[in-house]
Amino acid sequence: RNIDGKAWTKVNPNCGSTSFVVPDLITGQEYFFRVRAENRFGVGPPAETIQRTTARDPIHPPDPPIKLRIGLVTKNTVSLTWKPPKNDGGAPVTHYNVECLRWDRTGEVKESWKQCNRRDVEETKFTVEDLVEGGEYEFRVKAVNIAGPSRPSATVGPLVVKDQTCPPSIELKEFMEVEEGTDVKIVAKIKGVPFPTLTWLKASPKKPDDKSPVVYDQHVNKIVGEDTCTLLIQQSRRNDTGLYTITAVNNLGTASKEMRLNVLGRPGPPVGPIKFESILADKMTISWLPPLDDGGSKITNYVIEKKEANRKTWVPVTNEPKECIFTVPKLMEGHEYVFRIMAQNKYGIGEPLDSEPETARNLFTVPGPPDKPTVSSITRDSMTVNWEEPEYDGGSPITGYWLERKETTGKRWTRVNRDPIKPMTLGVSYRVTGLIEGSEYQFRVSAINAAGVGPPSMPSDPALARDPIAPPGPPVPKVTDWTKSSVDLEWTPPIKDGGSRVTGYIVEFKEEGEEEWERVEIRGTKFVVTGLKEGCFYKFRVRAVNAAGIGEPGEVTDIIEMKDRIVAPDINLDASVRDRIVVHAGGVIRIIAYVSGKPPPTVTWSRDERVLPEEAKIEETAISSSLVIRNCKRSHQGLYTLLAKNDGGERKKTIIVDVLDVPGPVGMPLLTENLTNDSCKLSWFTPEDDGGSPITNYIIEKRESDHRAWTPVTYTVTRQNATIQGLVQGKAYFFRIAAENIIGMGPFTETTKEILIRDPITVPDRPEDLEVKAVTKNSVTLTWNPPKYNGGSDITMYVLESRLIGKDKFHKVTKEKML
Repeated sequence: RNIDGKAWTKVNPNCGSTSFVVPDLITGQEYFFRVRAENRFGVGPPAETIQRTTARDPIHPPDPPIKLRIGLVTKNTVSLTWKPPKNDGGAPVTHYNVECLRWDRTGEVKESWKQCNRRDVEETKFTVEDLVEGGEYEFRVKAVNIAGPSRPSATVGPLVVKDQTCPPSIELKEFMEVEEGTDVKIVAKIKGVPFPTLTWLKASPKKPDDKSPVVYDQHVNKIVGEDTCTLLIQQSRRNDTGLYTITAVNNLGTASKEMRLNVLGRPGPPVGPIKFESILADKMTISWLPPLDDGGSKITNYVIEKKEANRKTWVPVTNEPKECIFTVPKLMEGHEYVFRIMAQNKYGIGEPLDSEPETARNLFTVPGPPDKPTVSSITRDSMTVNWEEPEYDGGSPITGYWLERKETTGKRWTRVNRDPIKPMTLGVSYRVTGLIEGSEYQFRVSAINAAGVGPPSMPSDPALARDPIAPPGPPVPKVTDWTKSSVDLEWTPPIKDGGSRVTGYIVEFKEEGEEEWERVEIRGTKFVVTGLKEGCFYKFRVRAVNAAGIGEPGEVTDIIEMKDRIVAPDINLDASVRDRIVVHAGGVIRIIAYVSGKPPPTVTWSRDERVLPEEAKIEETAISSSLVIRNCKRSHQGLYTLLAKNDGGERKKTIIVDVLDVPGPVGMPLLTENLTNDSCKLSWFTPEDDGGSPITNYIIEKRESDHRAWTPVTYTVTRQNATIQGLVQGKAYFFRIAAENIIGMGPFTETTKEILIRDPITVPDRPEDLEVKAVTKNSVTLTWNPPKYNGGSDITMYVLESRLIGKDKFHKVTKEKML
């Protein structure tokens, strides 16, 4: 039972030994226990524990402390630090004992380990005092809990006790970035004996050499620890950004470290004053300069607000501008306005910059006239008009121009452009199209600004709409054929016709080595040069002619030798023919091939490297050979080959011909299985010939054995078996099946025997034709035929019964199976 309760709880139902582990106790709860002995006569009196027992894990002394370190050493003291043990032994560590051991100069132990602390050491540090200057010591620490002291920590030493000195050193991170309002701790780790004097300095990032001491107050404070110096800045501000330097000084030297602190926040106000770039009756364009302080983050946009000078309420205008200029729209003429601008970054909106009051009014007039325009780049239906901006813009920037034209014989000016022509940096030009060839035109220009359209310029000098004419460029000739005495030339017209229609061509040729060119004038782009000398070499060129004269020649790059030309055969199929032809049965197979070569090649057709079918017909022309098979069949498909040969070589072309037809009959036999009283399952083989296209469906039809009409089965079948539903029990059926592809349906295959629809296995029908064959005084010989339907299973035996006349009951005659 627990100490708070009075009722005893049985722990075990049966225990045969004199020890037992009590389970299911609550950690930290205190208990009493009692034990009774039992024999066959009953249970004896209990023996009860006198002291209460607490349920908890066993307590052991803790592990040794860890990371024992030596700190400051003087001529008669040593500072020690350590970490608590990893395992406290099941009870909290209450204190630590520090021990030391002294050695003599010979390296022998002069004294035994003795405890250095007079009081319990509860912290993890201790300074051992009253040591002998110059003595050699070792130190160790023990952790203590209620179970006792631990094993000692690893010893440190031997250590000579004397004043230790070392110059100062500093560890400090180089950069820190925080958001405005955040508390900042700049922690520097300090080393040096004696402990150095520490000073913090601050400099502006823009003037790193101009350092001044940090002023300590409620905002900035310095905290010095045993080996650290912390500069604490509470609720940091933008002006805390800077270069911070800590300097450590003792009698052995000086050390310094720098750290750059960047406090990010809202930007400062833009730099003023706000300038009014333009002032109109309904809008003003204002500009400003970016803030000197961007808050440490890129300026994302500017927030602009306005108010009338005699009002107090600011009205938002926009927060979209990213540049330092904006046109404020929708102002009321004659009203006086004040504007303010605030920069924004990702940390917020900065302080505003206010403008001086300004009244919305027009301060300008229409612009003056531009100078007299000039005309260039004249063609038969277009001209380019050029002009400069007017000397006087009316006090407002030129926003566009209106361009007008008129024929010199007319009086009415017509505007050329639908929208104002935008001004350019160096003059303005505009191409006018839709002019009438042979007409003479003049042009004038008016400038536009915010006040309106200014007066027009002086008219330009008259200009006549016509194309400039020059001789045409060179044609591009080539030799298409030749013999021993002639050359066939062909050329394309020149790219540039010189501004005038090409009226003819001059063909020139000469024998190699001759100076003079022979000339022939023609109108077309083809010509056959005849009467040339066999075996000689000739050059050829062609010139184009227009109204301006004869153009530059276009030359044939090759020198042609006069001899009969041999060209290896070439075969090109007609556009209607591809490498594979698909034809439906009953259609026409037509393969048209264009055959070229010199001398004309002989042409041979074959199919699957054999002679052509009898139905194939070959149709020849001067440039082609065609194979035609009308009313084609599946047997006409195959690989057709066209072979062309001449003295220059041979060429072969193959074409695959596929003839598609309906599928052939499905394979036999047709099997029946899974017969029920209203269905049966049919199975069949795929057709040997699918007609050249995959089988997409099987069509099944049925008819009753005593009918002639076939009825289709109404669902789609894609496999080689199907269960026919909806049949009538006791009726006999015939079935037939046909395969179908994308071309159509093939022939039907019909079952050879009728199928009687009955349950798969039932009792057989009665035997038929029972007859008495022979009778004796004590025997009868009987014969019969099997039943028409065996019930779906083979007949295993017959049962023979008899009864006397006048009796009602039959008696079994046979005792063994009869078949």
